[in-house]
Amino acid sequence: MSTLPVGPEIEQLLTIISRLPGFGPRSARRIALHLLRRREGVMVPLAEALATAAATVAPCEICGNWDSQSPCRLCEDEERDGSVLCVVEDVGDVWALERSGAFKGRYHILGGLISPLDGIGPDDLNFGPLSQRASAGTVREVILALSATVDGQTTAGYVADRLEGLGLTVTRLSHGVPIGGELGHLDEGTLAAALQSRRDFS
Repeated sequence: MSTLPVGPEIEQLLTIISRLPGFGPRSARRIALHLLRRREGVMVPLAEALATAAATVAPCEICGNWDSQSPCRLCEDEERDGSVLCVVEDVGDVWALERSGAFKGRYHILGGLISPLDGIGPDDLNFGPLSQRASAGTVREVILALSATVDGQTTAGYVADRLEGLGLTVTRLSHGVPIGGELGHLDEGTLAAALQSRRDFS
């Protein structure tokens, strides 16, 4: 990756860091130097946390959320409203909605969006379990909390079609979500307003 006068261990560290989203060669070098300078206070605890997460964290068998237990803590929380199911693209969207504090129902994570240009179709996403959960008789409303992008709206339309005939109310986020906006980039107030003013999907 570089021509720096470093050994293979540091070279590997730089290569791995540069693969993270938002990091290039220069930022990878800064992070590596920071870790090496603060070996005991940051690097060793980080390595231990990464090893623990790699060994224990996996998708929830019900909703797809990442957790060290399955069913996850959100699915096991009896105080959440099991009659309202919020469909999102990925775990980052769950975290964003949870930060808003506006949603107290349950989630279903698709694991992506339908994107013909990227070769991602319905069979590549977590649609089967969604149909099972929606038709189990406990869900009365499904909120399509998908990004206001072309792929997000295509996916929302597909989900709405799959749920048709089940007698459910299908809604989508409304005010505050800009066209082309992604949920993970929105602030908590915007997400809360979008949830509270959701409307029928049509």
